[in-house]
Amino acid sequence: MSIAVTLSIVVLALVLFIIEKCPADITALGVMVALILSKQVTPEEGIAGFSNPATITVMAMFILSAGVARTGVLQQASSWLLQWGGKQLTRQIIALGIIVGPISGLINNTAVVSVFLPVVEDFCQQHRISPSKLMMPLSFATILGGMITVVGTSTSVLASGLSAELGFGEFSLFQFTGLGIITFAVGLLYMAIATPLMMPDRRVDHRGLTQKYGMKDYVSEVVITPRSSLVGKTLKGSQLQRRFDVDVLEIIRNNTHFPQPLADKKMAVGDILLARGGKQDLLKIRESEGLEILPDVQFGHKSWQGDLSEEEGIAEALVIANSNLVGSTLKDLRFRQKYNVTVLAIRRGQELVRDRMGKVPLRFGDLLLVQGPKQSLAGIQTSRDLLLLEQRDVETLRTSKTYIALSIGLAVVAIAAVTDYPILVSALAGVVAMLVTGCLKPGELYQAVRWDVIFLLACLIPMGTAMQNSGATEWIASQLVAASGSLSSYWMLTLIYVLTVLLTAVLSNNASVILLLPIGVQVATAVGLSPLTVIFVITFAASNSFMTPIGYQTNTMVYGAGGYRFLDFLKVGGPLSLIMTIITPPLALWLYGA
Repeated sequence: MSIAVTLSIVVLALVLFIIEKCPADITALGVMVALILSKQVTPEEGIAGFSNPATITVMAMFILSAGVARTGVLQQASSWLLQWGGKQLTRQIIALGIIVGPISGLINNTAVVSVFLPVVEDFCQQHRISPSKLMMPLSFATILGGMITVVGTSTSVLASGLSAELGFGEFSLFQFTGLGIITFAVGLLYMAIATPLMMPDRRVDHRGLTQKYGMKDYVSEVVITPRSSLVGKTLKGSQLQRRFDVDVLEIIRNNTHFPQPLADKKMAVGDILLARGGKQDLLKIRESEGLEILPDVQFGHKSWQGDLSEEEGIAEALVIANSNLVGSTLKDLRFRQKYNVTVLAIRRGQELVRDRMGKVPLRFGDLLLVQGPKQSLAGIQTSRDLLLLEQRDVETLRTSKTYIALSIGLAVVAIAAVTDYPILVSALAGVVAMLVTGCLKPGELYQAVRWDVIFLLACLIPMGTAMQNSGATEWIASQLVAASGSLSSYWMLTLIYVLTVLLTAVLSNNASVILLLPIGVQVATAVGLSPLTVIFVITFAASNSFMTPIGYQTNTMVYGAGGYRFLDFLKVGGPLSLIMTIITPPLALWLYGA
């Protein structure tokens, strides 16, 4: 009965993860509560994930990564791409991989992608190539590079903690570096050959941003006539933008442009409103408010190029992983008032949202086309919720602390590598050093942490405990051994690798490790395999997620920026996953024994 209850909760969790009705961390919280209420774990075991060394280590690594990024260390590295990239795409991919791969082995790869996204975007514009050619290699290279050391990903840190709980000890910092370097080199070679051949141009960057987002049919000039009900009213008082799905980008009066904020600006006869809105909404406004649509721009007869006043600008802003905006609508957030910019369109992969945007819940990875004063756009560069796809202004970074932050990061690695102190201790010491030296401010410490990842880890760890307490782990392992018959060590490891990849495609990589590591150890014991070899294979399989844009955070980050379609990841990432499936098990056997 205990096994049945535990597996029922696990299956329910699996379904909830697949249908994505609520965020993964909230689903995990519900799983933890369900396990406690059904008495599959004690309350103490239920909350033990929040004090688990792996959870605290991951949290510390997020903070260390933020300290390194905040002081401009990664910006220094990003300049190498401009120097070494050249004009040939294969060379550009190799240069990009050689730069970001090793960095991702020491710094959280989402931080690396956050810094390099604007760099790659700018590089593509300079060389007039499509970002789709480089964005996916950027993500894949950081995923592969993250497996060079234990601290490169939260998945390997978690696997190290679970390995200790299962009696096989924590991983040393460079324990699977040999396997990580080989798989990284093979993956980079594949991308350098395959991406130029297989990846079509998804976005043409010599066009203006407004054309890329198809805005010519959504921005028009309307003039206020003497009979208009808006004469003498402010935009706020007229509630024009609330009653209709339109945004007023500028008010033009006698060739003078009045930029945002416009809420308290009184409108007069002859004013021209540069408005974002669909055809039907503009027709409604013309009828109800006494406006006229200027014929030379009506419904895109004249292609709007984003010609604004000198003080105005247009840019793309990415909703990042730990953004407070995720799950909320623009209306709920009072986005215009908060950032003093207007959202013209939302890009979600190949999907473009230009109507009723105020009612669309934002997701991680969404690209927002925003327009507003250049000063406001500069303010977004310092935001913790949005990443402007322009190279970050060096003035916003603490470049005077660059070498201090770099020294702290290297010291954390050195202490973990050459002393008996666990990674947890050296990482926490590094966090304190970042704060004491001013590389990070105290308030930035909490903003640096991916709390969704921390809650996901902490709340799913009890699921592994329940699986072991109930006997479900041993039962599943026995069924797997019985079904696989007398497979050789290679084929058994390959089977485990494939199962992990498939489970990771629907669960998070961390959830897959929590579920499968104990099962893998039981299987290894039953068939005479080395448990550590099995642990490494599961860790690599869970981490190397290439087939979907939602399987790994960095894939989601480049999804919209590269203008990819969902199947692009399967087209390029599928063969890469197959290559990793073929080479990882035999390499693990060769390096770590059967």
